[in-house]
Amino acid sequence: MTQAAPDDVVATHEDGAANPREPLVVVEPLGAFLDERGLGSGALEVEPIGEGHSNVTFAIRRDGAHLVLRRPPRGPLPPSAHDVLREARVMTALEGRARVPALLAVCDDPAVIGAPFYVMERIEGDVITSTLPPALGAACERRRIGEELVDALVEVHAVDWSAAGLEGFGKPTGYLERQLRRFLGLWEHNRTRDIPAVETVARWLRDNLPESGPATVVHGDYRLGNTMYAPGAPARLAAIFDWEMATIGDPLADVGYLAAMWIDRDDPPIEFELSRVTREEGFPTREELIARYEERSGRSMTDIRWYRTLALWKSIVFMEGNYRRAVSGATDDPYLKGFGDGVIQLAQRAEALAGGG
Repeated sequence: MTQAAPDDVVATHEDGAANPREPLVVVEPLGAFLDERGLGSGALEVEPIGEGHSNVTFAIRRDGAHLVLRRPPRGPLPPSAHDVLREARVMTALEGRARVPALLAVCDDPAVIGAPFYVMERIEGDVITSTLPPALGAACERRRIGEELVDALVEVHAVDWSAAGLEGFGKPTGYLERQLRRFLGLWEHNRTRDIPAVETVARWLRDNLPESGPATVVHGDYRLGNTMYAPGAPARLAAIFDWEMATIGDPLADVGYLAAMWIDRDDPPIEFELSRVTREEGFPTREELIARYEERSGRSMTDIRWYRTLALWKSIVFMEGNYRRAVSGATDDPYLKGFGDGVIQLAQRAEALAGGG
């Protein structure tokens, strides 16, 4: 069997776990796991793909199969974070109901490669973050990218989650209150320094809590960079990825997050921009995305500022957790080490938005 990554990422034999840095994939037991399920045959080629800042994703190639494997990063990890088995459950439930890749196998035994993981189909297309594929460069295609992003989210929120087998996946009431409690707890776990704006925004969120409508599936990290567009024009969103934060709750949390992560062409620069390509001419504005969601879903956007602020605040907590992992040496990802200044900038933006800015 072959590998296409360093030994501290992919190890050929099970004794790879003896490396100073535990490998993320151990090839031989993975090959046996795939053999048992009829997913290709012969030698494996393993290559990391994607940004790799949260759960870790690998392309797996062998005769008769091009696959994608997803597993948690190395620890230590925050409580309840990076749960790939939960991610696998919601994707299985949504198959045929929303734009998700098909899951092919799930492993809950950490002894196989060092952590639970799942294997899904490989979808061809483009993940859009900082550049556009040439076929989607026209202004009409840029607008369609944003419209497809909204329409795919409306589809997710329209799924009958109970009929899809997601009873017990999340509590349909009290979602926003739980979010505030959970992320305050995560902040205490993740924080590396005092940032007064984090507590100020938390108080504003608690004091201005809106009333939620009927619960839906919530993605939890819905943004342009967590989707894939099919090759060629017209722009068509082919798949939604990164479901690790999914639950049952208030759908406007997804809309607020999408709006908070979307960069308008006139927005001031910030260290932390996940999809800066949307600054280019032709992309719909943040307000246009919100208006399209309102039109397509029938849900009121009266409290969208609150949801946008919640999204920024949650992002601060997550970023601080990743920054903590970087400065503690739990990861050598240089991108995460740059989160120090980004957390401060996002905290300032969240405080300004809570104040009406």
